[in-house]
Amino acid sequence: MKNSLQVRLLGKPIPRAATESKTLPSFQALPILSSDALSSVAYATEAALGVLILAGSQRLSLSLPITLAIVLLIAIVVMSYRQTIAAYPQGGGAYIVGRENLGVLASLVAAASLLIDYVLTSAVSLMAGTQALSSLVPGLLPWEVPIALLLLVLVGWANLRGAGDTGRLFALPTYAFVVMVALLGVAGFHDLVTSHGWTPDPPPLLRAVEPLGLFLILRAFSSGCSAMTGIEAIANGVQLFRDPAAKRARATLLVMGLLLASMFLVVSGLGFMYGIAPNPDVTVMAQIGMRLFGAKSALFVLLQVTTLLILMLAANTAFADFPRLSALLARDNFLPRQMGWVGDRLVFQNGIFALLVVTGFIILVCQGNTTIAVNLYAIGVFLAFTISQGGMVVHWWRKRGQSWLARALMNGVGAISTLLVLIVIVISKFGEGAWTVVVAIPLLVMALVNIRARYRKVYQEIGIAPGDVCAINVPVRDLKIGNISVVWIAAWTKPTVQALRYAATVSDRVIGVWVQPDGESEEPLLAAWRSSVGSDPNLELQILESPYSSLINPFADYVDGLSKLWGDTTITIVMPLAIPRYRFDSLLLNQRGINLRQALAEHQQLVFTLVRFYLPA
Repeated sequence: MKNSLQVRLLGKPIPRAATESKTLPSFQALPILSSDALSSVAYATEAALGVLILAGSQRLSLSLPITLAIVLLIAIVVMSYRQTIAAYPQGGGAYIVGRENLGVLASLVAAASLLIDYVLTSAVSLMAGTQALSSLVPGLLPWEVPIALLLLVLVGWANLRGAGDTGRLFALPTYAFVVMVALLGVAGFHDLVTSHGWTPDPPPLLRAVEPLGLFLILRAFSSGCSAMTGIEAIANGVQLFRDPAAKRARATLLVMGLLLASMFLVVSGLGFMYGIAPNPDVTVMAQIGMRLFGAKSALFVLLQVTTLLILMLAANTAFADFPRLSALLARDNFLPRQMGWVGDRLVFQNGIFALLVVTGFIILVCQGNTTIAVNLYAIGVFLAFTISQGGMVVHWWRKRGQSWLARALMNGVGAISTLLVLIVIVISKFGEGAWTVVVAIPLLVMALVNIRARYRKVYQEIGIAPGDVCAINVPVRDLKIGNISVVWIAAWTKPTVQALRYAATVSDRVIGVWVQPDGESEEPLLAAWRSSVGSDPNLELQILESPYSSLINPFADYVDGLSKLWGDTTITIVMPLAIPRYRFDSLLLNQRGINLRQALAEHQQLVFTLVRFYLPA
């Protein structure tokens, strides 16, 4: 079993039975699936203002029409995704919709876009949360990067431990943030009506460093579109809702869209009325809070704390979605299979580790500055939007059900709108770093395609064709057992047969051990075993079930039991290994065998034998 330190850090293993879905009422599902989208109002207005200020402080007034345009776009995308939920009540992410309607290449482009988006979501959310904290406690300004990295480690650790009933955990900070923004809006409206009046305050006088033009306005618009990240989460997580799940998800998506649009309007509108300008040391929301609540008031502290918490939850959403999408890609052999392994805490731990490393790198590169990351942020979001909605148009065209034309038209409007915004973002942000994402997406797609091609070639080399019989026999010897070989069986392949044949030549008794993965039938292996081995009493197949996700611990426990049962009898662990000709292929093969060797390293009485099967070039 796992060592005590790991158990203390991550908790005891959770039984597989705990993976049974626990559906939630809409009021709990809403905060789980909406924290990413709702939290974006904490930095979206600031992102737009940060571009407009380049044309001088007088141009900050353009933030209001830009906000209205983004709110219209939010409405279009929300209505479009309501159609997606109707068509894919089991959950329709861009990868699935693209694969089923537009083909493999489109689905991989969507997947690559989303993987990049999840990394940037995690990085931007944590950096923005750190800025909310430093706006509350200015003395923390020099420590923003270490604090963001610390928050990253905490979020990663929480995800490695797994989640139990997260509904209440997410509900409190999410609804608290919504309430605080609502209070901000009420306080602002009261102040405008009773004392301030409806004449906007002039912003601090700042000279223009760039001329105002259509290009700069489009840049500000594309930065403000970061408010739309996370809208697709409810369409991806329909299975989280109680029945009727699709109906509840569609209603919840509408509520989320109304909340997002209202909160975005509140922050942008108050920023406009009070002449708020971007400040590198104090966020726009914090400046509004200081103005209305007072810099030392309890309400201002609550505003900043709830902003920090919901931004951490937004990062947590990325830690849920990135490993899940990676596991889907691994299942389809577009990523190494170990990205789909479920850890003892029933989480995709390798995906979490990968996201931890890449997010930490982004935070260090950006030095805690969200502006840099936001310039890269929206490309992946809108590319995934476009592929998803374009795929839905094809879906309705093929299905031709009731009201299919109206549905296709709605998704078509969504696809065209998001495509136009995508083009605007790419053009306007290309020189500010967006080129890195434009280059990264096709490179990542190429990597995914190459990984699958390598898997196909390797599986072709090690696979056994249906109907092929690979005879395995133990030579006739004295029935007294002097040596036992235990052969690790990952799958019925040529390396496995070669390992069994080797074990049969050196041992009096051979036991093949297969730990049954969750959801995989034992019948194909049993049929292959019977055709190759027959009824030889010295050749035995053991199929082990695991109440936990680990396929290694049951094998190790079985070997422990044999060691105690047979005393001084020599036990040889025979491990088949497929030896690739190319170094990269080692990442795709033998990973469970390597982990198994490490898990059994403490057993000094065991003999390990590696049976190598060399793959042709």
